[in-house]
Amino acid sequence: MGKKCDLCQRVATKGASRSHSKIKTLKRQGINLQSKTIDGMKLKLCTSCLRTLDKPKRVKTPRKPALKKEEKEALAKKKASMNEKRNDLRVKIAKTKASQNKARVKTKKVKAPAKK
Repeated sequence: MGKKCDLCQRVATKGASRSHSKIKTLKRQGINLQSKTIDGMKLKLCTSCLRTLDKPKRVKTPRKPALKKEEKEALAKKKASMNEKRNDLRVKIAKTKASQNKARVKTKKVKAPAKK
Protein backbone atom coordinates (compact mmCIF):
# COMPACT_ATOMS: atom_id res chain seq x y z
CA MET A 1 0.00 0.00 0.00
CA GLY A 2 1.47 3.36 -1.06
CA LYS A 3 1.80 6.58 0.87
CA LYS A 4 -1.68 7.94 0.33
CA CYS A 5 -4.19 9.54 2.70
CA ASP A 6 -7.22 7.25 3.11
CA LEU A 7 -9.59 10.20 3.58
CA CYS A 8 -8.59 12.83 0.99
CA GLN A 9 -6.53 10.59 -1.36
CA ARG A 10 -3.58 13.01 -1.28
CA VAL A 11 -0.19 11.64 -2.40
CA ALA A 12 3.43 12.84 -2.53
CA THR A 13 4.36 15.69 -4.87
CA LYS A 14 7.42 16.41 -6.98
CA GLY A 15 9.68 19.29 -6.11
CA ALA A 16 13.04 20.61 -7.21
CA SER A 17 16.17 21.54 -5.30
CA ARG A 18 17.98 24.43 -6.96
CA SER A 19 21.68 24.87 -6.42
CA HIS A 20 23.57 28.14 -6.65
CA SER A 21 24.34 27.38 -10.29
CA LYS A 22 20.61 26.82 -10.96
CA ILE A 23 20.95 23.07 -11.53
CA LYS A 24 17.56 21.46 -10.94
CA THR A 25 17.60 18.23 -8.91
CA LEU A 26 14.20 16.58 -8.65
CA LYS A 27 13.06 15.31 -5.28
CA ARG A 28 9.92 13.74 -3.87
CA GLN A 29 8.04 15.60 -1.13
CA GLY A 30 6.05 13.09 0.91
CA ILE A 31 2.98 13.95 2.93
CA ASN A 32 2.85 13.68 6.71
CA LEU A 33 0.88 10.46 7.23
CA GLN A 34 -0.17 9.29 10.68
CA SER A 35 -1.85 5.97 11.43
CA LYS A 36 -4.95 6.28 13.58
CA THR A 37 -7.67 3.84 14.61
CA ILE A 38 -11.16 5.23 14.01
CA ASP A 39 -14.24 3.08 14.70
CA GLY A 40 -12.07 -0.05 14.82
CA MET A 41 -10.43 0.60 11.43
CA LYS A 42 -6.76 1.46 11.18
CA LEU A 43 -6.39 4.35 8.73
CA LYS A 44 -3.47 6.35 7.36
CA LEU A 45 -4.46 10.02 7.51
CA CYS A 46 -2.54 13.16 6.65
CA THR A 47 -2.18 15.71 9.45
CA SER A 48 -4.48 18.25 7.78
CA CYS A 49 -7.29 15.64 7.74
CA LEU A 50 -6.58 14.79 11.39
CA ARG A 51 -6.91 18.45 12.38
CA THR A 52 -10.24 18.89 10.60
CA LEU A 53 -11.45 15.53 11.90
CA ASP A 54 -10.91 16.45 15.56
CA LYS A 55 -12.30 19.97 15.30
CA PRO A 56 -15.34 20.46 17.59
CA LYS A 57 -18.52 21.92 16.20
CA ARG A 58 -19.00 25.59 16.96
CA VAL A 59 -21.95 26.65 19.07
CA LYS A 60 -23.18 30.22 19.07
CA THR A 61 -23.60 31.64 22.56
CA PRO A 62 -26.70 33.70 23.17
CA ARG A 63 -26.21 37.42 23.78
CA LYS A 64 -26.59 38.75 27.28
CA PRO A 65 -29.71 40.84 27.85
CA ALA A 66 -29.25 44.56 28.40
CA LEU A 67 -29.05 45.83 32.00
CA LYS A 68 -32.17 47.29 33.57
CA LYS A 69 -32.21 50.85 34.91
CA GLU A 70 -31.92 49.72 38.57
CA GLU A 71 -29.01 47.41 37.75
CA LYS A 72 -27.18 50.22 35.92
CA GLU A 73 -27.58 52.54 38.93
CA ALA A 74 -26.38 49.85 41.35
CA LEU A 75 -23.33 49.19 39.17
CA ALA A 76 -22.52 52.91 38.98
CA LYS A 77 -22.72 53.20 42.81
CA LYS A 78 -20.45 50.20 43.23
CA LYS A 79 -17.88 51.68 40.82
CA ALA A 80 -18.01 55.04 42.63
CA SER A 81 -17.40 53.40 46.02
CA MET A 82 -14.49 51.40 44.59
CA ASN A 83 -12.96 54.60 43.17
CA GLU A 84 -13.29 56.31 46.58
CA LYS A 85 -11.54 53.38 48.30
CA ARG A 86 -8.78 53.44 45.68
CA ASN A 87 -8.26 57.18 46.16
CA ASP A 88 -8.12 56.77 49.97
CA LEU A 89 -5.43 54.13 49.57
CA ARG A 90 -3.43 56.39 47.25
CA VAL A 91 -3.59 59.21 49.83
CA LYS A 92 -2.43 56.87 52.63
CA ILE A 93 0.47 55.59 50.53
CA ALA A 94 1.50 59.16 49.62
CA LYS A 95 1.43 60.19 53.32
CA THR A 96 3.57 57.22 54.40
CA LYS A 97 6.09 57.92 51.63
CA ALA A 98 6.25 61.58 52.65
CA SER A 99 6.82 60.70 56.30
CA GLN A 100 9.55 58.22 55.32
CA ASN A 101 11.27 60.90 53.23
CA LYS A 102 11.14 63.36 56.17
CA ALA A 103 12.69 60.75 58.46
CA ARG A 104 15.50 60.20 55.98
CA VAL A 105 16.21 63.91 55.71
CA LYS A 106 16.39 64.28 59.54
CA THR A 107 18.79 61.37 59.98
CA LYS A 108 21.31 62.47 57.38
CA LYS A 109 24.78 62.72 58.86
CA VAL A 110 26.68 65.95 58.65
CA LYS A 111 30.38 65.63 57.99
CA ALA A 112 32.62 66.97 60.72
CA PRO A 113 35.15 69.57 59.70
CA ALA A 114 38.57 68.14 58.98
CA LYS A 115 41.23 68.63 61.69
CA LYS A 116 44.44 70.42 60.80
